[in-house]
Amino acid sequence: MTDILGHNYIAGGRSATGTATLQSLDASTGEALPYEFHQATEDEVNAAAEAAAAAYPVYRALPAELRAAFLDAIADELDALGEDFVALVCRETALPTGRIQGERGRTSGQMRLFAKVLRRGDFLGARIDRAQPERRPLPRPDLRQCRMGLGPVAVFGASNFPLAFSTAGGDTAAALAAGCPVVFKAHSGHMVTAECVADAIIRAAEKTGMPKGVFNMIYGAGVGEWLVKHPAIQAVGFTGSLRGGRALCDMAAARAQPIPVFAEMSSINPVLLMPEALKQRGDLIANELTASVVLGCGQFCTNPGLVIGMRSPELTRFLEKLAGFMADQPAQAMLNAGTLDSYRKGLAHLRGQPGITHLVGQEQQGNQAQPQLFKADARLLIEGEELLQEEIFGPATVVVEVADRAELIRALQGLRGQLTATLIAETVDLADSADLVALLEQKVGRLLLNGYPTGVEVCDAMVHGGPYPATSDPRGTSVGTLAIDRFLRPVCYQNFPDELLPDALKNANPLGIHRLVDGETTRAAL
Repeated sequence: MTDILGHNYIAGGRSATGTATLQSLDASTGEALPYEFHQATEDEVNAAAEAAAAAYPVYRALPAELRAAFLDAIADELDALGEDFVALVCRETALPTGRIQGERGRTSGQMRLFAKVLRRGDFLGARIDRAQPERRPLPRPDLRQCRMGLGPVAVFGASNFPLAFSTAGGDTAAALAAGCPVVFKAHSGHMVTAECVADAIIRAAEKTGMPKGVFNMIYGAGVGEWLVKHPAIQAVGFTGSLRGGRALCDMAAARAQPIPVFAEMSSINPVLLMPEALKQRGDLIANELTASVVLGCGQFCTNPGLVIGMRSPELTRFLEKLAGFMADQPAQAMLNAGTLDSYRKGLAHLRGQPGITHLVGQEQQGNQAQPQLFKADARLLIEGEELLQEEIFGPATVVVEVADRAELIRALQGLRGQLTATLIAETVDLADSADLVALLEQKVGRLLLNGYPTGVEVCDAMVHGGPYPATSDPRGTSVGTLAIDRFLRPVCYQNFPDELLPDALKNANPLGIHRLVDGETTRAAL
């Protein structure tokens, strides 16, 4: 592993012109680590954006195979990072070694997955409607459409996934795959990690001959506004709080040229407990749900923060078991002091509110988070109160007891947009659940049956998105190969000569991809 410099990355070089610095901290103890990072100045932010803009026409014009080789090279460099790197990430985040090793595999794996997407070619969305000069009353021109990268993308690192949602995470991978250079804003909670990963990306770029500004990285608090407002930036990827995501959306919308912000922000991920499932395996469900709530100290976007069941003796027993399991869970260190402070404030906001009962959980002491369990009146959901809709990022969940199925429907209708919703059900429960499924389809990006939402597979079919406030744009996903769509736009060529068309649209189909030609899918040359 190379020495940690703490300098910003601009056009393949390093820059530290500012005097303000930030300190890396040990997440478990709060102790200062021996690394300082130079906060980017406005001029450095501008230089990073301009470097990405200069790289864009060269990078997007590269054959997909060359961009795929770049992504594969990044994956190789990530896999080659040694145990000293893993140990540093663990100190910065308080996450265990196994989690970091697994997350590194996921991060390199999604790079390789997007490389496969590039070689497959379907991301281009090639469509051809050939000329019909004989058509009456008006001839049809030759029309050909494919997709191209939007331009330089600003990506903001997430606090909870120092690898998979950060420097070389899903947003960076999707943007680079789309042909978009990246300016990455490092998260202050794991700056050493960010530098090590940025070094890996730069090494991969140099080995594969990428343009100098294909990847840039800046440090600092408050520098994100300069980045989002820079005219060279054409899209934003963000994973974080609702407040932070909304601020970025407002900045981007206020630009002279508004740009899209793809922000993943807030979700309480309801879990619905159906009657027969509780009868047959209520104790098991309580145990499994507890494990999901406290996994990773509850620091997942898909943490199950709301549990809904219909009043019954089985639900009462389930709640008793759940309380017992939650009470047995140990406190855990959180990612950083800011995350712990937000968790404490969220719990304090719930405590003492009318309609909210605190069931389990010790008072928060020291720098570790104590698991918490609450029970809430169904009317808080039915009346659309915001109290239960606000995500508490940590190992806590709220149980809501509804009187019957009709009240369950009304409670679900009061829910805002979510990343996930889960049905815990037996076959008999599902027999008349079509209306529940139809309602949940309007509320969430991913529906689970007899599983738990804390676990997001990186694959073609995954959707990690959903209606607001889960995300700022429900049409996309930040996990899975469909994530590339966020950074592409369609371009139509009318009556262009073959030699000036992109390879995806040329008559000979040199890429050998499937194309929609005159309404039929084919790989044949024209």
